[in-house]
Amino acid sequence: MKKKIAVVLSLAMLATTFIACGKKSDKTDLAKIKDKGEMVVGLDDTFVPMGFKDDNGDINGFDVDLANAVGEKLGVKVKFQPIDWTMKESELNGGKIDVIWNGYSITDERKEKVAFSKPYLENKQVIITLANSPIKTKADLNGKNVAAQNGSSAVDAVEKEADLVKTFKGGKLVTFETNNDALMDLEAGRVDAVVGDEILIRYYTNQRGESKYKVLDDNFGTEEYGIGFRKDDKEFLSAVQKALDELKADGTSKKISEKWFGKDIVKS
Repeated sequence: MKKKIAVVLSLAMLATTFIACGKKSDKTDLAKIKDKGEMVVGLDDTFVPMGFKDDNGDINGFDVDLANAVGEKLGVKVKFQPIDWTMKESELNGGKIDVIWNGYSITDERKEKVAFSKPYLENKQVIITLANSPIKTKADLNGKNVAAQNGSSAVDAVEKEADLVKTFKGGKLVTFETNNDALMDLEAGRVDAVVGDEILIRYYTNQRGESKYKVLDDNFGTEEYGIGFRKDDKEFLSAVQKALDELKADGTSKKISEKWFGKDIVKS
């Protein structure tokens, strides 16, 4: 009799364990974020004005303010995690961050790896040179050192024009770890032109002195920024999108945009 009771108790305990495990695995992606009380945002902390370290070492920027506002809507804190931008999708899908949110351009290649929010900003891949440069169009890049940030959508946009790239000095694009590194080499005369996000380039020239530079009318196309999520995190994505829509409706995103850009450039 005692053995039977022991067996019954053991089976009951085992069933309880399975039920508990089942409940744990049944938690949605959004519930996991809320239980954790934190949303980890992966970003390139040199990407002005979207997300960057200021002179005090604090991370600031348009996307930073917007993410914090979304965090308030969701009732969670936001942690900003600087990452290697070339490894952003791996960091996301490996669970080290919860979202990629930092001037992250929506491309077909990236759609294969992540799920995107609706686009919230438009951007162009522009060409910047020094003011006294003879370069006026893309055709003038023939024989020139042309640079961009490694792992950026600028690289993807330029390399789509393979015949043009072949005319660059060395027959290839020069890549740097950060946009800042590329722009510093432009100032030093080590490269002739840099291709980058117009939002970053315009902010950079405004800070450094617009008279020193020239942004060409010719460019490598228009794109849109979105927030990157793991493909299975559908409920989390929907909650963030709902929060973003509410921030547009109540004027919060407009205020954030005016703070960083002087006008409202958020997509309606």
